[in-house]
Amino acid sequence: MRLPQPSPFRRNRLRAAVAAAAVACTGLLGGPAQAALFDDDEARRAIIELRSRFDALQQDQRRAAEDSAQLRRSLLDLQGQIEALRSDQATLRGQNEQLLRDVSELQRRQKDIAQGVDDRLRQFEPAKVTVDGREFQASPDEKRDFEAALAVFRSGNFAGAQDAFQNFTRRYPQSGYNPSALFWLGNAQYAIRKYQDAIGNFRTLLAQAPDHGRAPEAALSIANCQIELKDARAAKKTLEDLVKAYPQSEAAAAAKERLARLR
Repeated sequence: MRLPQPSPFRRNRLRAAVAAAAVACTGLLGGPAQAALFDDDEARRAIIELRSRFDALQQDQRRAAEDSAQLRRSLLDLQGQIEALRSDQATLRGQNEQLLRDVSELQRRQKDIAQGVDDRLRQFEPAKVTVDGREFQASPDEKRDFEAALAVFRSGNFAGAQDAFQNFTRRYPQSGYNPSALFWLGNAQYAIRKYQDAIGNFRTLLAQAPDHGRAPEAALSIANCQIELKDARAAKKTLEDLVKAYPQSEAAAAAKERLARLR
C-alpha cells in the first residue's frame, strides 16, 4: 500500500525547516565554544614547546657540567703529568751531570793509563807524584791502582771502594799513597756503616802520618764515627784533641761546632 505523498507546499516548508536547523547548528559550532577549543589547543602546544625547550636547556646544562668536571679532571691529570715530567727531568739532569763527571773521570784515567803505558815502554823506574800535598815516588802500577780505587769510591760504590783500597794497602804496604788510601778506605767504611773498622783505619793514618794533609779530616771522621756509635764522651775527647792538634784547620772549625752541640 503506497503512502500518500506530501504536497509541494509541505515539501518546501520541510526544506526550509531543515535549512534553518543547519544554520542554527552552524552558529552554535562557530561560536565562543569553538574559539575556546582553538585557544586551548594553542596553549597546550605552547606549553609542550616550552617544556621541550626547558628539558633541552636542562640537558645542555647537565652536559656542560659534565664537560666542566671532565675538563677539571683532565687538567688535574695534566698537572700531575707535568709534575712527574719535571721530576723525571730533574732526575735525568742529575744523572746526565753525574754521567759527564764519570766520563770526564774515565777520560782522565784513560789518559793517565795511556801515559803510564808509554812511560813503562820507555822505562820501568818509579815516577814522581804528588797526592794530598805530599810528593813521593810511585810506580805506574801504584798510580793506576790507587786512581782506579778512588774512581770506584767517587762512583758511589762504597763497598767496592772498600775492597779496592784494602787490596791496594795489602799490595803496596810501603807506598807513598798509603795514608791517602787509608783515608778513603775509612770513608768508604763509614759510608757502609762499618764504624769500628773506619775508626781503626783513620787511627792508623794518624799514627803513620800525623802531618798528612788528610790527618785533620781523619780525626774529625773518627769523632763522627763515635757519634754514630752513640759514644758522645769519646767523640767529645776526639774533637778536643783535634782542635788542639790542628787548630788552624777547617776540620778544627767544624770540631768546635760539634763540641758546642755535644755540650
